[in-house]
Amino acid sequence: MANKPGYWTSLHGMATLILIGSALYFIFVEHGQHVLPYLPFLIILLCPLMHIFMHKGHGGHDHGADNHPDAEEAYLRGLEDGRKESTKRP
Repeated sequence: MANKPGYWTSLHGMATLILIGSALYFIFVEHGQHVLPYLPFLIILLCPLMHIFMHKGHGGHDHGADNHPDAEEAYLRGLEDGRKESTKRP
């Protein structure tokens, strides 16, 4: 199976990285005295953004029994096996 090249290694990805790099250069070099005092707050603001954008890959927070119909049954089996193991040991 051939691997599809990622976005960041494509021509558009490289152009995006160059634009981001040049924007950061001008923000920090030309306007550093205006931006640097707010840098801790900007880092804290990145946390919710990372949380939102990094959760797209695992399908949301719906962890109900609808997705795994045997989950409760497997849990009860494991609980029962654990109780048996704990009574075997002195």
